[in-house]
Amino acid sequence: MTAVISRPAVPTAPPSPGRDPLIDVLRLFGMALVVLQHWSMPVLSFAEGRIVTGNALSGGNAWMITWISQVMPLVFFAGGAANAISWRGTVRRGGTAPAWTAVRLRRLAWPVLPLAAVWLPLPHLLLWLGMPEQPVETASRLAGQLLWFLAIYLVAVTMTPFMLRLNMVYGWRVPALLAVAAVAVDAARFGTGLEVIGFLNIGLVWLAVHQFGFLYADGRLGRPWTMALTGYGLAAALVAFGPYPGSMIGMPGAAVSNMAPPTVALLAVGFGQIGLALALRRPIVAFAQWPGVSRMLGWAGRRMMTVYLWHMSALFVITSVVVVGLGVSTPEPGTSAWLSGWPHWLIMLTLAMWPLLRSFARFEEPPAASPYTGGMVRIMVAAALVGAGLLTFTVIGFVPGTAPVLGAGAILAGLALTWSAPAPSRPGPSTAATSPDAPAPSFSKSL
Repeated sequence: MTAVISRPAVPTAPPSPGRDPLIDVLRLFGMALVVLQHWSMPVLSFAEGRIVTGNALSGGNAWMITWISQVMPLVFFAGGAANAISWRGTVRRGGTAPAWTAVRLRRLAWPVLPLAAVWLPLPHLLLWLGMPEQPVETASRLAGQLLWFLAIYLVAVTMTPFMLRLNMVYGWRVPALLAVAAVAVDAARFGTGLEVIGFLNIGLVWLAVHQFGFLYADGRLGRPWTMALTGYGLAAALVAFGPYPGSMIGMPGAAVSNMAPPTVALLAVGFGQIGLALALRRPIVAFAQWPGVSRMLGWAGRRMMTVYLWHMSALFVITSVVVVGLGVSTPEPGTSAWLSGWPHWLIMLTLAMWPLLRSFARFEEPPAASPYTGGMVRIMVAAALVGAGLLTFTVIGFVPGTAPVLGAGAILAGLALTWSAPAPSRPGPSTAATSPDAPAPSFSKSL
């Protein structure tokens, strides 16, 4: 997987800092495909007070779709490139690692607050109104599972300054070593039967993909078609001859998941996806520069986190009305009824999503704050508190109880630690250009 990473004759990334249309497109494409997949997969029915869920991609050879539709590796890759450019821009402006991390923490965690503010009381209200307990509990749990991405991405963000130093010295050897360690973890996991060992790959796999973003930002990922063929070829071999399932997302009843925890099969698919994206970079960039597309990317980029956080809530709204309220089950996947009804299903979900987007997109940007002046220990405590809150929501969701309230409290406490008291004003040149909260000349605003 590492032999194809070399310094190409023609850079694969901009030689100077600034917006990279490819990364903009990959981030939006990734999030859009996540939403489309989550809205399209559920197979739902309701009877005797219980909602039954299935997966439309679990039958036949539909698992092959996940080799493209499972785009979280591309999202982490794009985030790595964004973080590299953002951090280096901060260094040039005289910023510090704690101040940069504080800004990133606020931008990641602030949009979660309205989600928690709505979902913490909502299950109690729905139960009081007479909604069946099992559908309410299922929705409450799933509404928080989405936050696994932010919890893991938070780790990647806080480690960015350190991992970038490793990247400067060792280059492609860093993701190669992470990949080798991931192989060792999988070997131990499947060799001993202890599933808990596999959770080490949550860090190893996602940090490896994030590290490829650093290499891209340096213009050091070459031979993209070779990358694509190598990644997908390795994945095919692992699925054909190893203990790995074909699907790159978890399937109901499957003994093994390539996603939770991630496996080297998913890492191989991610490597192939990165190569495919780089191979198509020229037409993607040309398309992104069309005036209408450029405006759409700008509009959507400022609402991407809101769509990600709230799209499952839109699904729950439509499910509660159509499936629970009216008793209409979703058709059998792949049938003519499913294919003809799918566009109408997506239209209903989009209509349910629109008021949520209008209401909560304002929380994409945290309130203005003075530059963080605390130390690294304090900001690491803040990151740990925010991460603990996000992990609590991931595991437990918003099911009524004490734990979700404590999770929200941990996020609030962590956010509070990222703010510093305003520094006394002093005469002299404006500090706006050196403030980590000032708009950076890169595409790395939030992710």
